[in-house]
Amino acid sequence: MDSIHIVGGKRLEGAIPISGAKNAALTLLPCALLTEDALTLGNLPRLADVDNFSHLLNGLGASTKVEGVRKGEFGRRMTLHARDIASTVAPYDMVRKMRASILVLGPMLARAGEATVSLPGGCAIGDRPIDLHLRALEAMGAEIELAAGYVKAVAPRGRLPGGDYSFPVVSVGATENALMAASLATGRTQLFNAAREPEIVDLCNLLVAMGGKVDGIGSSHLIVDGVEGLHGCDYDVMPDRIEAGSYACAAGITGGSIDLIGARPHDMLAITNALAATGLVVEFHDRGMKVTADKPLRPLSISTAPYPGFPTDMQAQFMAMLCLAQGESFLEETIFENRYMHVPELRRMGASIDVRGRSAIVHGVAGLTGAQVMATDLRASMSLVLAGLMAEGETEVLRVYHLDRGYERLEEKLSAVGATIERRSAG
Repeated sequence: MDSIHIVGGKRLEGAIPISGAKNAALTLLPCALLTEDALTLGNLPRLADVDNFSHLLNGLGASTKVEGVRKGEFGRRMTLHARDIASTVAPYDMVRKMRASILVLGPMLARAGEATVSLPGGCAIGDRPIDLHLRALEAMGAEIELAAGYVKAVAPRGRLPGGDYSFPVVSVGATENALMAASLATGRTQLFNAAREPEIVDLCNLLVAMGGKVDGIGSSHLIVDGVEGLHGCDYDVMPDRIEAGSYACAAGITGGSIDLIGARPHDMLAITNALAATGLVVEFHDRGMKVTADKPLRPLSISTAPYPGFPTDMQAQFMAMLCLAQGESFLEETIFENRYMHVPELRRMGASIDVRGRSAIVHGVAGLTGAQVMATDLRASMSLVLAGLMAEGETEVLRVYHLDRGYERLEEKLSAVGATIERRSAG
């Protein structure tokens, strides 16, 4: 099994290109099931999750063709073509690898009138039920049955009629599934208290580019008028705001200066505001943004929240950086109840962190020490890499397959700005 080895203590300086967003890519890929035409997605990150989702779509009848990528380039173009739906069953063996697989439910139901999808897997960061996905689809006219670990959904007359649904709590995945299902409904669907994340906006923009009718884009009230059919198009995945935020934290924790090429600051204002609050200098420019640490880090209070609040996917990275702040930082995790699994590993490196339920108090320390640590999920993995970048001595991060799910060629990007980091294979 691979591991990441880091010799810490290097100030990082230079430019890092920001890849296409993982969370957006996994939302756009299933849109290929909504049309019999070809759909081409550009700026698609080369990640394990993207590959796994592509294989899932292959099993459902979609062909996938990747254009050649020149050495040193990031991202790729993939053409997906689901001329016919060969199967409406997404089996456990494929779906268990990542939670995003549930996003084939809405488009298959919309186009084929039925879908059977295994209950999903993914990172073990807490309870993430899919009941909101199912309630939204039922409000749009679907009949749903749960049996033997599978969800079976049927549109009784072949197509969903559409309907109104108000989410009791904001859910990104449920909003995405409902949007895709509504795009081919026979009538109008209104979604209230819908998620507003930039990745949702990216999905809406793709559906419109395919001939869909979506109003209220960017708001919590989305109106979708179903159309008879959607067509193919060529569309670029948005830049990854979480990757950009993660590398911004790399600048902060190493006392460095990193240009984040391709980052879209307007998608990540909660992140950039938090970076500035720690004393980092954040400069926006026409190619992205630059983050520089020119003074000691200040402590911070952060509470995760749905967009436009501070994203839960950045909590672990900020915690690692705040281990070096001069004072006590307070973090509150409101989205997932089990997202502090990286804390024991950071403590192994000398961090001083107290966890009380969903809250954590980070007591700033003078420095960290390299150690062998175990990654527990995707964002926790990145927090350990960040800690290793500034720790004295060598850090070995195990279970790096988590990192491969969400960070494209991480070692190459960090090496380019001065990090001493490499991947090693056991045996």
